[in-house]
Amino acid sequence: MKSSTAPGIRFITSFSRDSWYRGFILFLTFLFYTAYHLSRKPISIVKSQLHRNCSTVLQPTDLNITNNATWCDWAPFDQDNYQTLFGVLDNCFLVAYAFGMFFSGIFGERLPLRYYLSFGMLMSGLFTCLFGLGFYWNIHSLGYYGFIQVMNGLMQTTGWPAVVACVGNWFGKGKRGFIMGVWNSHTSVGNILGSLIAGAFVSSAWGMSFIVPGLIIASTGILCFFFLVEKPEDVNCTPPQHHSEQESVETEQDSAHVDQTVNGAICTESTDLVEEHVEAISFCGALSIPGVVEFSLCLLFAKLVSYTFLYWLPLYISNVAHFEAKEAGDMSTLFDVGGIVGGIMAGLVSDYTGGRASTCCVMLLAAAPMLFLYNYIGQRSLGTTIGMLLLCGGLVNGPYALITTAVSADLGTHESLRGNSRALSTVTAIIDGTGSIGAALGPLLAGVISPTGWNNVFYMLISADVLACLFLTRLVYKEVQGWSSNRKRLQELKQICKSVQ
Repeated sequence: MKSSTAPGIRFITSFSRDSWYRGFILFLTFLFYTAYHLSRKPISIVKSQLHRNCSTVLQPTDLNITNNATWCDWAPFDQDNYQTLFGVLDNCFLVAYAFGMFFSGIFGERLPLRYYLSFGMLMSGLFTCLFGLGFYWNIHSLGYYGFIQVMNGLMQTTGWPAVVACVGNWFGKGKRGFIMGVWNSHTSVGNILGSLIAGAFVSSAWGMSFIVPGLIIASTGILCFFFLVEKPEDVNCTPPQHHSEQESVETEQDSAHVDQTVNGAICTESTDLVEEHVEAISFCGALSIPGVVEFSLCLLFAKLVSYTFLYWLPLYISNVAHFEAKEAGDMSTLFDVGGIVGGIMAGLVSDYTGGRASTCCVMLLAAAPMLFLYNYIGQRSLGTTIGMLLLCGGLVNGPYALITTAVSADLGTHESLRGNSRALSTVTAIIDGTGSIGAALGPLLAGVISPTGWNNVFYMLISADVLACLFLTRLVYKEVQGWSSNRKRLQELKQICKSVQ
C-alpha cells in the first residue's frame, strides 16, 4: 500500500517560502509592538497604589504613623494635588513621545531598521526598569520619575514608524484594512498583558510592575537584533507589488485613467519609478500628500480620547466603582478587548466600502453618546460595566487603529508619490506624531479637570470625539460623491446591457 504524506506536512508545504517569511515578519513585528505597549501600561495601574485610601488599609504595628490619612501613600503623591502630579508624569512621557515621533520617522527611513528597533527596545526596557527601581531605592523625587518618563517617551518613538515601515517592505496592499486591523491588535494585547503583569505585583511591590515589563521589552530587543529581516531582497524573497497600490488608488480617484491601465502599461512605468525614487521623502513633501493633514488632525482628537482611557481608566474605576487596584486594572482590560474587535471591524467595513474616512466618522459619532451612557449607567452593575467597556473600547479604538495602520499605509503609497515606497515611515510618523499631541493633552486635561468631577472629564472626551469627526467631513463628502458616481455608472451599464439584449 502506497504511503501518503502526513496532513501536517502537506499543510506546511502548501505555503511558499515567501509566505512563511511574510508570516514570520508579521508575527515578529506584532510581538515587538506588543512589548512596546506592554511597557507603557504599568503607570496607569500603579497610580491607585501610589495614592490610596489609607483609612481602609491595615496599619502595621511596628510603624510610627504621623498622618493617618496618608501614611500608606508614596511621596510625593501623598498630597491633595496627587492627580495633578500624575498628569505631570503622563505628560513627561507623552510630550516627549509626540516631539520625538516627528524625528523618529525621518531616522527610520535612513537607518537600518533592525539596529534602530533593537536599540529602542533595549533603552525602553532600561528606563522602564529604572522607574520600578525607585521603589527599591526609596526615591521620592518627582524630578527623578519625570526624567525617566521623558527618556522613556523618546525611546518609545522608535517603535511605530519602524514596524510599519518593515511591514510595508514585506506586504503589498491586498485587503490592507482587515490584515492591519488584525495586526494592530498588538496595541490592545500589549495593554491587556501590561495590565495583568503590573496588576500581579502592584499590591505587594509596585516596583516589579515596571521591572518585569522592562525586562520583557529588552528581551524582544535582543530577539529583534538576531531575527528581524528588513526587506524581502535580503533573503532572496519576492518583493511586494507596490505598483498595484498605485493602480488601486488611481481606480478610486480617476475612473477614466483606469481604462488606460488595463493593457498593463502602467505596471511597467511604476516598476521603473520605484527604482528611480530611492531617496526618502521630505517632511514637507509628506505633508502635501492629500489626506495627511485631515487624518492627522482627526487622530489628534481620537488619540486624546484613547490615551485618556489608557492612563486614567483604572483610577476612574477604582474611585467610582470602589474596586481595589488589581481589580480595577483587570477590569480596565475589557476596554482593550473591545478595541481589538473594533479595529478589526473598522478594517473590514472600510475594505468593503472603500471609505476609510466614512468608517472612522460613523464610529466616532457613535462613540460620543456611548461615553455619555458609560459615565451615567456604566457602574450600576457588573454586567453593565463589562458591556459598556467593551462597546466603548470598540468605538473609541476602532478609528484610532484604522488611521494609524491602513490609512497611514494608503497615504504612504499615494499616487502623488509616483512609486516612491520610502515615504511610509515619514507619513506614519507625521500622522502618529500629531496624534501623540492629543495623547499628551488628554491625560493632562484629565488631571486638571478630574478634581472638579469625573462628569467634566467625560464631557471633554465627548467633545474631542465630535471634533475628530469634523476634521474628516471633506474626505467623507468626497467618498460619498465617489459612491454616487459609481452607482450612476452601474445604472448606465445596466441600461446598455438591456438595450444590447
